[in-house]
Amino acid sequence: MINKKNIWFLTLFSLILVLSVYYITMPKELLLTNITDVADVKDTKVDLETSDVIEALKVEDDEKVKKEIDTLKEILMDSKASVDKKNEAFEKMKSLDINSSKEEELNTKIKEKFNFDAFTKIDGDKIKVTIASDKKDTSLANSIMRFVQSEYETKKYITVEFK
Repeated sequence: MINKKNIWFLTLFSLILVLSVYYITMPKELLLTNITDVADVKDTKVDLETSDVIEALKVEDDEKVKKEIDTLKEILMDSKASVDKKNEAFEKMKSLDINSSKEEELNTKIKEKFNFDAFTKIDGDKIKVTIASDKKDTSLANSIMRFVQSEYETKKYITVEFK
């Protein structure tokens, strides 16, 4: 008796069989040209503008956070690590996640309010804001500092840098 499962199995099996036979009988020249095409794609270099300091800072920070999260994950997965050490690593991961979401939130709010690209880095009670602008305006820096402080209930040490 043939049911739906058997029909699906036979269909998929025959498809795999046909593809296998096709791959085996394929001329080697086609395989070699496809491999060299992929190698050519890997060798091409993309020219990027180096003027975008904010994007470079974001990428650098993302790499640091990824490395730190990887080391914390290793601690969490280590069977020899103590419970206190695992709890500490978990709390650190949680705080990194909260900080990164708050940093992104601040970046978008600064972009909306002041029309400047910004990079924000939160380290405990210190907040560093980097603004993509050539001119250094102290009144703008003070406004940004007040705006960032208004997002928090406790006192934060905020610095604004123009690049």
